[in-house]
Amino acid sequence: MANLIKTKRGLNIPFNGRPIEMIGNFTPSRDYALIPDYFHGITPKLLVKEGDEVQAGSPVFYEKQFPEIKFVSPVSGKIKAVNRGERRKILSIIIESDEKMTYKTCDKIELSSLTADEICAHLQEAGIWAFIKQRPYDVIANPTQKPRAIFISSFDSAPLAPNNDYVMSSQMVDFQKGIDALAKIAEVNLGIRAGKKTPFSQVKNAKITEFEGPHPIGNVGIQINQIKPVNKGEVVWTINPQDVLFIGRYFNRGIVDLSRTIALTGPSVKSPQYYQTVICGNIESIVKGNRIGSNTTHRFISGNVLTGTQVAGNGFLDPYTTQITVMEEGNTIHELIGWGMPRFRKFSMSRTFFTFILETKLMRKLFGNMKYKWDTRLMGGRRAIIMSNEYDRVLPMDIYPEFLFKAMITGNIDKMEALGAYEIAPEDVALCEFVCTSKLPLQQIVRNSLDLMKKELE
Repeated sequence: MANLIKTKRGLNIPFNGRPIEMIGNFTPSRDYALIPDYFHGITPKLLVKEGDEVQAGSPVFYEKQFPEIKFVSPVSGKIKAVNRGERRKILSIIIESDEKMTYKTCDKIELSSLTADEICAHLQEAGIWAFIKQRPYDVIANPTQKPRAIFISSFDSAPLAPNNDYVMSSQMVDFQKGIDALAKIAEVNLGIRAGKKTPFSQVKNAKITEFEGPHPIGNVGIQINQIKPVNKGEVVWTINPQDVLFIGRYFNRGIVDLSRTIALTGPSVKSPQYYQTVICGNIESIVKGNRIGSNTTHRFISGNVLTGTQVAGNGFLDPYTTQITVMEEGNTIHELIGWGMPRFRKFSMSRTFFTFILETKLMRKLFGNMKYKWDTRLMGGRRAIIMSNEYDRVLPMDIYPEFLFKAMITGNIDKMEALGAYEIAPEDVALCEFVCTSKLPLQQIVRNSLDLMKKELE
């Protein structure tokens, strides 16, 4: 029987716009974009030029420090443009799809005969290595460092996150093959949702742990902390469950198939549902005509509302996302007295508004879930950090978050090491940022601090 870990710390934000379990129809994107900045911390070196023909799985650029790590085209077609910025920095490589989806193939690979090093070499050459990240630093895994273990969270507890049980129930053969490959490199730890029937409970070659609690219990960083925290000198790898499919398809079929199921979600979406697409595609064909209020200004987010990246209505998905969220900007709303007004459609963890009464179990049972009015306004100004224990209530990790954030703000690496910076990632503090009275950009603070530590300590 799997181990069970429970926590009450966290917060489930009641957002409207959860996707129904149905695959929608849409016209696939014609253009796809590889944006190096989405692969944090790399220095890209181009392997193609404008006008070159590519197949799905053909290398487009590689990492300067580790030339064996390739980044490949998700589709077949031609290189439409290479956009550069200051000092000729590569901003994006636009690939125009030929809509044929011709794959670069390789000889059939017998997984059982491969060593751990050979599996890693295959993943680097195939362009799948970019989807394996490491703790510390939350960057693409260093191929020269062997991991203590590999961690995968089979469920996502973020607001409106896709249901992986639905998305992957018909793809478990490829998922199992991906697990088999990773298990030859290091011990695989798979986190599953407790008390729920899931296809992931039958996975072999993985140590399964059940988790129960509110968000962010689905974050792999929280699960690492609960199972076995990362200490100085140790490295663990993480990978998303849909990215494990890339590994499985590669060893099962000998092709790099980067297709993915995306959930279109949010309170401003007419028909929230799932779409079968390919990574790095243009979102316009998915969101066009599927918004509530054509005269309202909307924000398009590649990812969830807590950790996602804002993109334009004709922008491109980042390669790791499994979700698009659409919500109102709120830039035309002007309220008298602001937070001081008694509100009845605003959510507040601190019980600032009367709506907290409707969030009790009894009231939800009697009247159903409350529907809130959400937009992207900050609803306050930045100020000095307040020691109010609000971070601890939503961060189920055995660390002192206020002291860690202060050490990060001041750039004190010694204190960062002592206070748990090795096991944390920006997504783990997203809820802290949401409830922060001081309106501090905590995710950016963590990201900058991890980059500083990597630079100074490696």
